[in-house]
Amino acid sequence: MFATLRMKTFCFLRRAALLALPCLAGCAAYFDTAPNPAVAHKVEARLKTEEGLPIDKLVKSAPESVEQALPKFNERREKAGGGLPPGKPDSPLVRKTPPEASKQLTIAEARALALENNLDLKIALIDPKIAATSISEEEAKFDDLIFAKAKYANKYTPALNQDVVRFTTPDPDSPLNGQEAKLTAIPQRTDLLELDAGVVIPLRTGGKITLSAPFDEKKQLKGVPSDQYLSALRFSISQPLLRDAGIDNNVAGIRIARYEQQVVDVKTRLQAIRVLAAIDRAYWALYVVWGELDVRRQQYENAADNLAMVRKRVAEGLTAAVEINRAEIGVAERVEGLIIAETSLKLRQRQLKLMLNDPRLGMDTPTVLIPQTPPTLVSFDFDREQLVNRALDGRLELLELELKLAADLTKVDYLRNQTLPMFMLDYSYASLGRDTTSFGGAFSQAINGDYSDWSVGVRMEYPVSNELRRSKLERAVQERLQRLTTKQLRELSVKREIYDALDQLGQNWQRILAARQNVLLAGLNYDAELKQFREGMRTMTEVLETLTRLGEAQLREVRAIGDYQASLIDLAFATGTLLGHSRVAMNMPTSAGKPAPADNDILLPAP
Repeated sequence: MFATLRMKTFCFLRRAALLALPCLAGCAAYFDTAPNPAVAHKVEARLKTEEGLPIDKLVKSAPESVEQALPKFNERREKAGGGLPPGKPDSPLVRKTPPEASKQLTIAEARALALENNLDLKIALIDPKIAATSISEEEAKFDDLIFAKAKYANKYTPALNQDVVRFTTPDPDSPLNGQEAKLTAIPQRTDLLELDAGVVIPLRTGGKITLSAPFDEKKQLKGVPSDQYLSALRFSISQPLLRDAGIDNNVAGIRIARYEQQVVDVKTRLQAIRVLAAIDRAYWALYVVWGELDVRRQQYENAADNLAMVRKRVAEGLTAAVEINRAEIGVAERVEGLIIAETSLKLRQRQLKLMLNDPRLGMDTPTVLIPQTPPTLVSFDFDREQLVNRALDGRLELLELELKLAADLTKVDYLRNQTLPMFMLDYSYASLGRDTTSFGGAFSQAINGDYSDWSVGVRMEYPVSNELRRSKLERAVQERLQRLTTKQLRELSVKREIYDALDQLGQNWQRILAARQNVLLAGLNYDAELKQFREGMRTMTEVLETLTRLGEAQLREVRAIGDYQASLIDLAFATGTLLGHSRVAMNMPTSAGKPAPADNDILLPAP
């Protein structure tokens, strides 16, 4: 019997659901909770874009090396009255044999280690997972609710006075017509069993459908013994017509959560770019301190060689003994610079190790990191406007603002709907059944639909001032206007950053050329002073002064090279990309039909 009841109940619920589906079939967007298609497409396209800056597509002419640019630089200087004699520019850096506990490190390897181990990036990668739970929370509001309840009661009531009534019978000649009597309920003992089960279906239109099948059993044990079994199949729907009506209003929370998830994806991608840019800067900062150490070491070795030469000449009687003291002072002065350079190298290495977070490279291990990637020593004639346009299209901060503006628009539309009156349409229908012997008979009667109970009604409510909802709407509108203004300011800031980076890049390139020429002249001057010292025409103090000027010129060149690399990184970052020492692409699974990455690819982690 219970199997038959379950099958009949299932058939009823299925039939009721089929009756409700035509109300939803006309809404093509019933299950559509996707954000604005244009914004979503832009986000998807941007996150699939490789992060390398395509320099070859953004320049107006072929790049020039230092050797190619120096003659033009000298020509411009000569026209300005400050010409320098041309010469072959040799690099001042002579890298010594690296220590045994050293690691040759390219910039691509540094990036890969950072993406694998950097703690800042690992923290950021958790944010997309947290954002995904917000979408699940919003979607869970439309989960169907299955309910069931059971109640058993036993009543043994004494005689109770009830109302005074007047009788009216179908027979107009009955003597009972018009008679008044006072009713008294006799002592009764009753067993009651109430069962109910069903499902509540929230609709994305704002309504709610309830399907249920209640059963009641009533047994009269004392008084007038009798049994009664009641059954019903109930269907009801409540649908708002103004406030909270419509799919857009009810899925607004899901859409806003999806926008927020995309914002988090963009922020995570931006954090990865920031980490890589910071790694690049730390890498070239390490390159600079290595260069400074080499210069300081050369200064010390040259001073030591001079001291040895002076002692030999004094012993041969070719130079006065006082020159030994002067040469010793020169050696002592350079020891301090060498010590400071060695400490600076340790600090820079520790900073890079912290960012890499490689367990094989402890913070205080003797392992020395030696940069192997050569610097980019060519000049680029960038198309300024093309760079600006690329930055406006590619900056993730601007894309983040677009997503927030789209979410703001969804929020404004929702809050505007919330200012409307609540106007609810309610409809309920039940097919009833009764039997004196079993639940089966009562349920069969309910299925047949001989007896019914239905109602339709409306209800309305509206706050007197409605100030709360109007205030929320006004605040959302003002916040969106504020964000629009922020977007305009951010666009202007991006343009300024591009122009500043281009000017800084040009300045640092000119510094390299000037420093290279200065190194050449200082080297020639030092050689000339040293030669004249051997001929007895100069003192060791004068020789050491020219050696100091040579070292300062070499330091300026090293720092100018490091600043030029940093300027290239800043320019790439200002466009929302990275400098393309190796290709950087979004991590996509190869099982999805995507090509496997090449060996020199660096993959940004997918949110």
